[in-house]
Amino acid sequence: MATKIRLQRHGRKGYAFYSIVIADARAPRDGKFTEKIGTYNPNTNPATVDLNFERALYWVEVGAQPTDTVRNILSDKGVMLMKHLNGGVRKGAFDEAVAQAKFEAWKQNKEQKIDAVRTKTAAEKKAVLEARLEAEKKVNEKIAEKVAEKKAAEAAAKAEAEAAVAAEQTAEEAAPAEEAQAEA
Repeated sequence: MATKIRLQRHGRKGYAFYSIVIADARAPRDGKFTEKIGTYNPNTNPATVDLNFERALYWVEVGAQPTDTVRNILSDKGVMLMKHLNGGVRKGAFDEAVAQAKFEAWKQNKEQKIDAVRTKTAAEKKAVLEARLEAEKKVNEKIAEKVAEKKAAEAAAKAEAEAAVAAEQTAEEAAPAEEAQAEA
């Protein structure tokens, strides 16, 4: 029986996530499977992969053929590298301790790269947010200036109207006084 390591689709339309399963090569994509060894969610950034490393390594070593996408996932998680290192151990190129040391060094290097990408992404997001905040502050300052100009114009108009009313009142008060002086 030819076995495949493949993805089995779950989820709703437009929001799929997958189970990583061991299945007969003749079985349909979402059909009968032998064993579930993990999950893959491409909807998150970065994609989330939960994999049973030991079982995946076992199935790859006994000859299960992964599909292209699963091969990339297994390579990313180090299963294919471990298979390669175990082949070197069986051939006598190096011993188990050296193989484990090489795998740990690879794993540590990969974690450093992932942390660097995460740090860079976080810094970029922070810079974008700061730029947005500065732009919003500028817009708010312009709005505040317009409001201040409008209030100043309204205050000037109100002062002008009050001055005109006061001038009329003084003119009215001055008019009877002038009439009284004119009569006298």
